[in-house]
Amino acid sequence: MSDTHAALKFITCGSVDDGKSTLIGRLLVDTKAVLQDHLAGVQRHGQTDLALLTDGLSAEREQGITIDVAYRYFSTEQRKFIIGDAPGHEQYTRNMVTAASSADAAVVLVDATKLDATHPQLALLPQTRRHSLLLKLLRVPSVVLAINKLDAVDNPSQAYENIRQALLRFSEQAGIEVAAVVPVSALLGHNVAQAEPGWCGYNGPCLLDILHRLPTSPAELHLPFSAPVQWVEKHHDRADTHQGRRIFWTRLATGQVQVGDGVRVFPSGQTAQVAQVLNTVRQSQSVGAGHSAGIVLDRELDISRGDWLLAQNPDKAPWPQAGQTEVRATVAWLDDEPLVVGRVYWALHGHRWVKAKVKAIDHRTDIHTLAATPAQELPANAIGQVVLGLQQALPVSPFATSRPLGSLVLVDPASHRTAGAALVLA
Repeated sequence: MSDTHAALKFITCGSVDDGKSTLIGRLLVDTKAVLQDHLAGVQRHGQTDLALLTDGLSAEREQGITIDVAYRYFSTEQRKFIIGDAPGHEQYTRNMVTAASSADAAVVLVDATKLDATHPQLALLPQTRRHSLLLKLLRVPSVVLAINKLDAVDNPSQAYENIRQALLRFSEQAGIEVAAVVPVSALLGHNVAQAEPGWCGYNGPCLLDILHRLPTSPAELHLPFSAPVQWVEKHHDRADTHQGRRIFWTRLATGQVQVGDGVRVFPSGQTAQVAQVLNTVRQSQSVGAGHSAGIVLDRELDISRGDWLLAQNPDKAPWPQAGQTEVRATVAWLDDEPLVVGRVYWALHGHRWVKAKVKAIDHRTDIHTLAATPAQELPANAIGQVVLGLQQALPVSPFATSRPLGSLVLVDPASHRTAGAALVLA
């Protein structure tokens, strides 16, 4: 179940220089989350440069762009927030994907000064479309569209309406559910943390009020129990009845676990019962999806990092009993070297590494028309559908059913760079 009171983790994304870092700086300043000495340290030519509150790398400050994902924290009386400032440059799309994969929401910024805002049928920037499509593919629950720099155009009301309609047309065509569309000026603070009634013909809530109302990502408690083993610890508590047994530390992917549950180890197929469940402070209690736990079994089994603990007799389990050695997946390609048929990559699923061979490229998605077009390869920042052959079976499920079970990270075996994000279709 989602929660509108728990801390909200959201990212800002969009094209380069759309004002993402400045928007976050404005939120931090207007919610009094910045100390005066920190604020004094981001002065340029006698004026406060809000972007410097998040752009911490020397290269970012020199070039005036965001390269890495910068996380910042702030809170209001109503809620706590974790912000990820994702880069807009195409070269750093992989960093945006990393940030979006665990986000509850995303604010897509659109720079009104870069568009022909007087034209009712204006075209959006490619990176705006690409980031929006990636948010949909990654199942980010809430997407807010913020039209920025309207203070710098001649007719802000007309510009806001034309850009809003263009964004809504694209969102409908792409199947993206939009939580809100709001006009803002990150530089001046209009509609960011304080509403400006009537500005640009808009009389709705400001961005901060919208963020207050967004739900967090619901935990996948409705699915059978599954958990990837991350660390195996020898039990040393002599006073414990399970002395000598090992603790299998994990972060539950789906479902929940409690004492007495039957589990099956993947890939060995061995079965056991749960003798004890420890939370992060080593207290016994049942634990649900999204939380970390130490699991002690009622008998000794050979289990290592990368193995999965699954419900022994699951009802409607999303993963096949024997796992899958071939998957069809949507891939967001992030490497400079294109993806081609026949290449072999390392695939990370949970904490398990297996080799994955590209068996076929079904098609590539044209980000301008959203049409599926034939392709022989996927270049950097392309989105397409491929077939992967896995060296060993994995307990995967469609990404639409489960984010943890349906996602794979592809890594180049030679350069060790993150090459792509694969989202399982079947």
